[in-house]
Amino acid sequence: MEKNVEVKENKMGVMPVNQLLLSMSFPMMISMLVQALYNIVDSIFVSRINENALTAVSLAFPLQSLMIALGTGTGVGINALLSKSLGEKNFKKADKVAVNGVFLAAVSYVIFLIIGLTVVKPFYASQTTDVQILEYGCQYLTVVCCFSFGMYSQFIFERLLQSTGKTIYTMITQTTGAVINIILDPILIFGYFGMPRLGVTGAAAATVIGQIIAAIMAFIINQKKNTEISLVFKGFRPDKSIIGQIYAVGIPSIIMQAIGSVMTYGMNRILMVFTSTAAAVFGVYFKLQSFIFMPIFGLNNGMVPIIAYNFGAGKKDRLVKTIKLSVIYAEVIMLTGALIFQVFPVQLFSLFEASETMLTIGIPALRTISISFLFAGFCIICGSVFQALGNGVYSMTVSIARQLLVLLPVAYLLSRLGNVNYVWMAFPIAEVVSLSMSLFFLLKINKKIISHIGEDVTAKGPQE
Repeated sequence: MEKNVEVKENKMGVMPVNQLLLSMSFPMMISMLVQALYNIVDSIFVSRINENALTAVSLAFPLQSLMIALGTGTGVGINALLSKSLGEKNFKKADKVAVNGVFLAAVSYVIFLIIGLTVVKPFYASQTTDVQILEYGCQYLTVVCCFSFGMYSQFIFERLLQSTGKTIYTMITQTTGAVINIILDPILIFGYFGMPRLGVTGAAAATVIGQIIAAIMAFIINQKKNTEISLVFKGFRPDKSIIGQIYAVGIPSIIMQAIGSVMTYGMNRILMVFTSTAAAVFGVYFKLQSFIFMPIFGLNNGMVPIIAYNFGAGKKDRLVKTIKLSVIYAEVIMLTGALIFQVFPVQLFSLFEASETMLTIGIPALRTISISFLFAGFCIICGSVFQALGNGVYSMTVSIARQLLVLLPVAYLLSRLGNVNYVWMAFPIAEVVSLSMSLFFLLKINKKIISHIGEDVTAKGPQE
């Protein structure tokens, strides 16, 4: 077993960087694309009920993204600390990180079980007075929150696989969960094959069933294939030191993504003043943009453990090359996405049974917002670099400035002009601010950390 551990833990330190980045990122990019597909399929089927159902699911996004923020933010902390521990060959600490991560997933679920039972109705009531939208929304979001144990279990067990370089398995688990969701969506929403017609509740049920099955698969694969980590819970007690180190990186990430939840909630409030269709357009945009952003998040999931590992191993050249290649790939993806949004907005909205009113609002929305894609790729990569190097506070600062200090206030001021089309300009304006701040912090972290990597490990001998 020791021999096996040695071979596996050296993968991120010796494989050619481009080959390593692609081999770790590509499976995650594929699985993220499948995730984006099932998010879109959810809304496509729900839109067949009526536009109010689509609006209800769109208004759920802020609370759903808050759920995801807690899971993925905790996962970022686990991923960075576990990969760094393996890079330092501290396998005992890596095991502690893993079991404490499972504990944190359980705590996260309990939090959102309580929220699902108490907060959902007032959350919707604060956004709309439409009785049907309120009813649809409560049905959908209560199921998603109360059965989120599948999502949180899936997050943690897939992060353990990512941290040891086994991203191919996370592609399998995520793809399986997504395909199950896609298959179950029409069956449960419309009551095919003798099943009851559940409407928006069926969409939520399909989602949580897919997550639960994916979580079970990821747990089994960890137990059978992930020999670098031992999940031993006998006599387990939470380790305050380990949890503190996880959240030193994770909390800024959680806050950063939670800020996105606040931004979405604020935007919904601004747009509902015009019409509920504007909020539905915003929801559709988020579903569509996930097809562009999810591959970059997959790239990030492959990139972070490589950077963290080589940071721990003192290999500066490999770390820098990983960052440069990631920026190039991210920008290519974003340029492609911007082009699609500019050229094919009508075809994209036609997937959602768009009315003439929705097209009138939605076409300029997609074309205006997608301008921000040109800057966003670089900013996303920088944010993950900051997190991987233990400076998640930089990512948090950029996110706060972009979404709370610029985007929402600018959107509100533009909305006062009385034309919803002006509101969308807030997105590229905010992204330019994000680009400036990301460049500043990248130069700072290069001077403070990256340029000094390897100086304290020269005594250990050659690194390659």
